[in-house]
Amino acid sequence: MKTSRYTEAQIIAILRQAEGGVPVAELCREHGMSNASFYKWRAKYGGMDASLISQMKAMEDENRRLKRMYADLSTQADLLKEALGTK
Repeated sequence: MKTSRYTEAQIIAILRQAEGGVPVAELCREHGMSNASFYKWRAKYGGMDASLISQMKAMEDENRRLKRMYADLSTQADLLKEALGTK
């Protein structure tokens, strides 16, 4: 997955500028990003502060780890079923 040019702190700062009354078109031109990126960030990070973003990242990492663990266990279960000859 492509990494963002902007850190979460930078994204929050840009969103705060927009909340402060700076027009979106001007912000996008100033920071070299598209309007779509701004609105996507606003949908994802709107109303968050730095602590909430760190909690969200931690939960995403935990979710990723649990999904990988589930995939490994289900693969092992399928292999055992094949070895035992049951369907």
